[in-house]
Amino acid sequence: MTAATNLPNEAAAELERLAAEIAHHNRLYHTDDAPEISDADYDALVRQNAALEAAYPQLIRADSPSRMVGAAPAGHLAKVAHARAMMSLENGFSAEDVTEFVARVRRFLSLAEYAPVALTAEPKIDGLSCSLRYERGVLVQALTRGDGAVGEDVTANVRTIGDIPDRLTGSAPDLFEIRGEVYMAKSDFAALNARLLAEGEAAGDASKARQFANPRNAAAGSLRQKDASVTASRPLRFLAHGWGETSAIPGETQLEVMHAIQAWGLPVSDLLIRAADADAALAHYARIEAERAELPFDIDGVVYKVDRLDWQARLGAVARAPRWALAHKFPAERAQTLLERIDIQVGRTGKLTPVARLTPVTVGGVVVTNATLHNADEIERLGVRPGDRVVLQRAGDVIPQIVENLTREEERAPWTFPTRCPECDSDAVREEGEVDIRCTGGLICPAQRIERLRHFVSRGALDIEGLGLKQIEDFFHDGLIHGPADIFRLTEEQLLVRKKDGRVWAANLLAAIEAKRAPDPARFLFGLGIRHVGSVTARDLVKAFGTVEHVAEVATRAAAEPEARAELEAVDGIGPVVAEALIDFFAEEHNRVAWDDLLSQVRPVPFVSEQRESAVSGQTLVFTGSMETLSRDEAKAQAEMLGARVAGSVSAKTDLVIAGPGAGSKLKKAAELGIRVIDEAEWAAIVATAR
Repeated sequence: MTAATNLPNEAAAELERLAAEIAHHNRLYHTDDAPEISDADYDALVRQNAALEAAYPQLIRADSPSRMVGAAPAGHLAKVAHARAMMSLENGFSAEDVTEFVARVRRFLSLAEYAPVALTAEPKIDGLSCSLRYERGVLVQALTRGDGAVGEDVTANVRTIGDIPDRLTGSAPDLFEIRGEVYMAKSDFAALNARLLAEGEAAGDASKARQFANPRNAAAGSLRQKDASVTASRPLRFLAHGWGETSAIPGETQLEVMHAIQAWGLPVSDLLIRAADADAALAHYARIEAERAELPFDIDGVVYKVDRLDWQARLGAVARAPRWALAHKFPAERAQTLLERIDIQVGRTGKLTPVARLTPVTVGGVVVTNATLHNADEIERLGVRPGDRVVLQRAGDVIPQIVENLTREEERAPWTFPTRCPECDSDAVREEGEVDIRCTGGLICPAQRIERLRHFVSRGALDIEGLGLKQIEDFFHDGLIHGPADIFRLTEEQLLVRKKDGRVWAANLLAAIEAKRAPDPARFLFGLGIRHVGSVTARDLVKAFGTVEHVAEVATRAAAEPEARAELEAVDGIGPVVAEALIDFFAEEHNRVAWDDLLSQVRPVPFVSEQRESAVSGQTLVFTGSMETLSRDEAKAQAEMLGARVAGSVSAKTDLVIAGPGAGSKLKKAAELGIRVIDEAEWAAIVATAR
């Protein structure tokens, strides 16, 4: 096999590694308020993922950071679904990224090459996202972002924040959700940590005083308290930057609405401006960057938004972010420290991941003790060994990265990657075309089995509350569970002997398990841990096939039937690599046994579409030729909003073809197959009449 043919396999393996690593850091940042790496390091991982996706679009994964938002909310606060998703932002890191962002807006909207595109620009504050719901001017609910779809109810805590009024002033719409950041000023953060240290000393043990790593963690930890009186004792503030669900919008531009929000009594950044073009926006970025150290709060960049709201509506969003906004991040921050040792972690797919254990060092206000080394190739590239002095880089509060080895030339034995799994002593090998080294032990490897079970019950999958890693490990080692189905066979008798006075605990855990016997199909499919099938890919699959049983049936047939394989690969976002992973999974006898056993205990519900009802709901559409009033991307976004699926080629399964000028072979094939063809004007009428 040539190097060229190896590239897609290497890219797929690297995308899998990046998806898992970024998800891990998302969980630490958004859910646990305990990041291990900086924003810069996290952004570097996201950029690496984006570059691979651009080179290999057929390999884009469901759990790609380009599709994910935040992390699932923690368990001690009530979970509430957002009326409108709280999305993340696409990141840019250079002036070229900003000008390309504006160029993409023009292309999507079919504007002239130099047509003016006005933007708003404001600091990207490093806080905790929060949505405030006002009904008839009265605050009725406050939610954290959570995973974007579901947040935590922090209404009682938010009422203690002086910047947030219980009642809006002036005339506001009957319903208006104001969104922004809860944060802690730098001076308030320093005073809080000093107070916590003094309280620890007064209690006789300063070493146990809880101190926060940075203002963002302090704000998140303070807002998400069970006891609102604790939140009230913390100096939290709020800055509005947008809105969610509304009954009316008081303006035609982003800036007009933000001024209205400010008039109602909510603070808005005094550095928010309207920039006539990208050059003006970049000039404001330079001004804010120069003033960054003097600002009263931490920021990690500048956010640009298309000012015209009608253009925002047309631009819409991709899976995780609006097309009309960009976060222009500041450069990464760096520090030096000692690499004390390199440990190996074994993941649920058997991948051996080296982790650098570091002498603690503060980088950009965060104490860093660990950094990922990714794989054996990265260790060889850096030449790192225990005892080396290394340079860390971070761009915020997510994963730190080692970017340089300062003592590479010193005489010291090289560190060698293990050839056997540290968990089960099976061979650890690198398959041809792969960058990762994996344990060959499979289900005999306790780390893999435990990690697969842990993944199955995790927040992104079935989300069984109360069943965490410790319980999974204990139940596994004691022989109570071997596979996912065994979770649903746990009994009160088995649990009661495990904890003194544990009747309430056992009842709560069994109730949480029972509540997941009819799980969401995408979460269920994602929870199986099929290689290359992340949460978004799982949703794409059940959206296309309706049920998990149908996904399994098509994947099983695809091993022998080219038509079934083609049907699988035709699903938007799937492609040959994911299709092959599904086929391989269902071809394994032990996987089929586990699948059947699991379906004897649970019944995943069918997929329910969230799109608007329309004349094309559930149909497969093909766009061909040129579009004169909208771009191809906008047409596809419209079709998906109306519950249709857009395919790239015409086949017997195509329901409708929308043809513009210059349509060729696809139009001819549609005529041969007797498929209905409409023009762009008829398509616009379908969009306009959808409910």
